Amino acid sequence: MDPKPLKTPNAREIAAQIRGDIADGTYGPGARLPGAKGYAKKLGVALMTVQSAYGQLAEEGLVEGRPGSGTYVIDPVQGEPTAQQTAASLRDVHTELVRVTAQLADLAERVAKLEESKGLD
Repeated sequence: MDPKPLKTPNAREIAAQIRGDIADGTYGPGARLPGAKGYAKKLGVALMTVQSAYGQLAEEGLVEGRPGSGTYVIDPVQGEPTAQQTAASLRDVHTELVRVTAQLADLAERVAKLEESKGLD
């Protein structure tokens, strides 16, 4: 029996994990993702949560659903970036966004301190 994770992932976290797997080459072009029903059971989440994650990946152009067959990593048209390249780019953008957000929070804190010290004079 597989132990249940302490915290069940939400759709965004599931999509991020699969996006990372695509970026790392775990799922290459044309690869079939795990069946939503079985994957949901494995993760201890509702089927809709996995379907939502797969929907997010489809909106990003990384995967496509094939009725009655499953969800597959898109095999790009010649000259277009692969799903792996797209996922890696998205991961890089996310990392940069986290870094910039932290810098903005730091700047906001410094501005607040300056305004506070100016008000005390």
